Amino acid sequence: MISLEQIKQKLLQSFPNSKVEVIDTSAGHENHASSGAHMAVLVTWEGFRNKSLVEQHQMVYDALKEELKEQIHALNVKTKVE
Repeated sequence: MISLEQIKQKLLQSFPNSKVEVIDTSAGHENHASSGAHMAVLVTWEGFRNKSLVEQHQMVYDALKEELKEQIHALNVKTKVE
């Protein structure tokens, strides 16, 4: 299973000079007690300026597309412009 730190590092690489917070929310979901099944991320990045919220979230999902195939069951995304 992918770690919180691995997700954070991948997002930091995809969004240079960003601020990234990653939280494992798996324990709050029935039958998903294993670490990494449910994640919440907050990415604050100047590069989101002039992008719609949908575009911002698509960029985050795209950055984690491989992990979403098998390692992350659900991803809650929040984005902000710095």
